[in-house]
Amino acid sequence: MSGSLGRAAAALLRWGRGAGGGGLRSPGVRAAGSGGGGGGGSAERLDAMVKKDKVVVFLKGTPEQPQCGFSNAVVQILRLHGVSDYAAYNVLDDPQLRQGIKDYSNWPTIPQVYLNGEFVGGCDILLQMHQNGDLVEELKKLGIRSALVDEKEDQDSK
Repeated sequence: MSGSLGRAAAALLRWGRGAGGGGLRSPGVRAAGSGGGGGGGSAERLDAMVKKDKVVVFLKGTPEQPQCGFSNAVVQILRLHGVSDYAAYNVLDDPQLRQGIKDYSNWPTIPQVYLNGEFVGGCDILLQMHQNGDLVEELKKLGIRSALVDEKEDQDSK
């Protein structure tokens, strides 16, 4: 992670902790788990998982209790944008899912974010998209209005 990207991620993480970004489950967030039905890492199952919801996140822990800073940053970015309706899969619950999603996406790290069934990237990519405004546009394509657009319009009208 580059220096400025690392500093931005650290600032975002500090903001999330200070703003009460923990404990309460946001409406619509589904801690989907790993399903427990075996075959957690099969390509067919993973394909169905990433395409089932508009926004899907594979993370370490849950949105309410992320188990790594990068997973926490992804959750906080989604919160900033007001994205509350998404599926979250805890890869720590299922080693097959953890390895399977890495193989499926050909991406070596967790968290992983999917929008409309398409792999977006991990924390660094999502943070970059947040910073340059691309995330607002991608969410718009999904029919999700970013809360940051409303916030900016409120500020502009003052």
